[in-house]
Amino acid sequence: MSGLLIAIGLASLVLGAESLVRGASRLAASVGLSPLVIGLTVVAFGTSAPELAVSVKASLAGQADIALGNVVGSNIFNVLLILGVAALIAPLAVARRVVRLDVPIMIAVSMLVWGMGRNGVIGRGEGAMLLTGILVYTAFAVVKGRREAPGAVQGGPASAPDPAQSGGGRRAMRSVIWVVVGLVLLVVGARWLVEGAGDLARHLGVSELIIGLTIVAGGTSLPELATSVVAAVRGERDIAVGNVIGSNIFNMLAVLGAAAVLSPHGVAVAPAAQHIDVPVMLGAAVVCLPVFFTGGEISRCEGGLFLLYYVSYGTYLVLSAAWYGARVYVGVALLYVVVPLTLIPLLLSLGRAFRRKALPG
Repeated sequence: MSGLLIAIGLASLVLGAESLVRGASRLAASVGLSPLVIGLTVVAFGTSAPELAVSVKASLAGQADIALGNVVGSNIFNVLLILGVAALIAPLAVARRVVRLDVPIMIAVSMLVWGMGRNGVIGRGEGAMLLTGILVYTAFAVVKGRREAPGAVQGGPASAPDPAQSGGGRRAMRSVIWVVVGLVLLVVGARWLVEGAGDLARHLGVSELIIGLTIVAGGTSLPELATSVVAAVRGERDIAVGNVIGSNIFNMLAVLGAAAVLSPHGVAVAPAAQHIDVPVMLGAAVVCLPVFFTGGEISRCEGGLFLLYYVSYGTYLVLSAAWYGARVYVGVALLYVVVPLTLIPLLLSLGRAFRRKALPG
């Protein structure tokens, strides 16, 4: 029964996210937002709607481990697996704005969340601070995007009235309906997924944190996976990267912030999450900066390294679910073996990038 609830919940979340993104992106485009800003905000936030629904529902139900594990696991999944797979399909070009602004913001917020959880709980006041952060980030992105949009289309066909938009009121109403339908499916799907995940954890004797980091996080990240892979196949590589970075920022600021504010006691941070999972999330964010900086793209080799990171982390989760002592041994292996080995080629790539810039001409 728990497996059926999880399957139905995931299907509802994916359909709801698709409906929400479709409606919201059309509404955003109608007010003149640039494609990059739509990717970083509307599309990214829309594909993160399942995480929001699940974490809020879990927080209200007193399942703090699922609420936190969903956010942390989704962020790790987004960077290491989704960007890794997308880069293997086609090297991903990275916009200069993403490297200089959005990735540093993602790293800074990851450090903030890590610091907040060091005392074992992210309180309601800290949650309110995170929610304020998403409002500031969104307002900044929209204002900056609207300033840049005219220059991007000035003198081009896009500056003329779009006949497709002439249907004004009816088109806007259809977009609103898509948004409402998406929200309903997200709420229903989140309820079923959280209930099924909790039942499965109790049945298997696995902690809710592990379930949140694996099944729930992977399931709620399916919209991001589908969006980035399709974008990579179609050559829309900025969207593939922007969707992941924007989703991670939204997960930490909006999803975790809302979960902490709505829970009477905030969101508890288990010791395992404090010492392993949140630092892994921070490490995944930090490793983006040198990778993005080396040549302005994520190469297939670097995508393979991302996947190696995720396989190593997934191995840790599987072993720790079967044997608690594996947390120590696999955690040590991650920190002292896997990370140094994968950092070597990244540092070599960084060195080659500096040498290319130093060469005359």
